[in-house]
Amino acid sequence: QVHLVESGGGLVQPGGSLRLSCVASGIIFNIHVMGWFRQAPGKERELVATIGPRGNTNYGDAVKGRFTVSRDNPQKMSYLQMNNLKPEDTGVYYCNAEISVPGRRTAYWGQGTQVTVSS
Repeated sequence: QVHLVESGGGLVQPGGSLRLSCVASGIIFNIHVMGWFRQAPGKERELVATIGPRGNTNYGDAVKGRFTVSRDNPQKMSYLQMNNLKPEDTGVYYCNAEISVPGRRTAYWGQGTQVTVSS
């Protein structure tokens, strides 16, 4: 059984920073693309950022220049550094990873961590 667990969410004032972490556990052969998505109340889940196994990155337009995604392959972790946070960044942030396990390659999701940007 593979699990993704996020941490690092919380309440922050506009202009502040947060760093989210995601760790994968279980019987894992390989972790391919890792990503972060978010969902605000009443809105669809949207892409925040993805990072490939060699470090190639992709960002949603709303966060370009403010957020940075990274990963630590030996530790099976990904990180999302969020700077200059805005109220519209509020939402539940989900970690996602495409993982090879015995017999298949599947996308997994974490349970989400709440980020609230408010004064």
